[in-house]
Amino acid sequence: MFEKQVEIGYLLDFYGELLTERRRTLLDMYYNEDMSLSEISTALSITRQGARELIKKAGDELLQYEEKLGAARKFREIESCAEKAEGLLPDGEVKELIRKIRQEIKS
Repeated sequence: MFEKQVEIGYLLDFYGELLTERRRTLLDMYYNEDMSLSEISTALSITRQGARELIKKAGDELLQYEEKLGAARKFREIESCAEKAEGLLPDGEVKELIRKIRQEIKS
């Protein structure tokens, strides 16, 4: 369960702009601000059950985006390869270039 929560939070960074503002806000409140269903339902004037269902649907939507596009998976692979390459190289110009590339892809 915890792993899925972390994954949804991660995917929100990648695909959040593709969600409606309401769904994006709801997921942000739940995963990033760590608000409870009760707090969310009060803030958005919906029931706890309504909040839970919207969070589930929005999370499923993010998982579908990742399944179809794979951007988060590709990013992780590139980051992993860059980290390994950086670790194998002695200090120098190429290693510094890899560090800069890693910084750029994170921003």
